[in-house]
Amino acid sequence: MSIELTNPIEDVIVIRNRIDGDFGMQTVTVSPKYQVVIPRSVREALHLRPGQKMQVIEYDGRIELVPERDIKELRGFLKGINTEFEREEDRV
Repeated sequence: MSIELTNPIEDVIVIRNRIDGDFGMQTVTVSPKYQVVIPRSVREALHLRPGQKMQVIEYDGRIELVPERDIKELRGFLKGINTEFEREEDRV
């Protein structure tokens, strides 16, 4: 089983498990305290840590969990971006 991120720059928007060549989604159960357990394969793929903060977003009828990252972890994520563009005169 492998994890494929649909948008690796933003880290998590949708996580899908590839099982036997098909895309399937894992099911979790909401506890009476409105808690869920993030499946191990997802935790490992995203390098989540216990106590880590997550942003919770309701979007288009679904819940999205976005891990907050330390600014140090973002170093180099724009490496290779094209900076050759013409700036507007008032932005120079």
